[in-house]
Amino acid sequence: MNRRHVLLSFAAVALAIAIPVFAAGNDPLPGFKEAVAAGGPIIVHVTAPWCGECKLQKPVVAKLLSTPDFKDMKEFQVDFDTQKDVLKLLHVQMQSTLIVYKGGKEVDRMTGKTNPAAIEAIMRKAL
Repeated sequence: MNRRHVLLSFAAVALAIAIPVFAAGNDPLPGFKEAVAAGGPIIVHVTAPWCGECKLQKPVVAKLLSTPDFKDMKEFQVDFDTQKDVLKLLHVQMQSTLIVYKGGKEVDRMTGKTNPAAIEAIMRKAL
């Protein structure tokens, strides 16, 4: 089994754990549970105000979300410093993490990349 399969398996388990916790009435990320259940494209962006990579990612994500290709994608921003419960549920350990969902399942994640082409590529995986 290659590294990608291991990571995707881990992500599937993480989502399987996270969704029931969100469903149990504890909604630390309002609207996320409903968006996942709807199955549309989702991006979760974990940021911190002091994070240089996050500052470079934000305008790229915003610009892409404003284009027709990504008009239906829902964005959820998670503050690395204050939303530790969400970080735990989504198994995120670093700021500047982007997670994309398609069909109610996590399809990919990346951390620390600021290249616009790489950000667009991961976002396209959710379409």
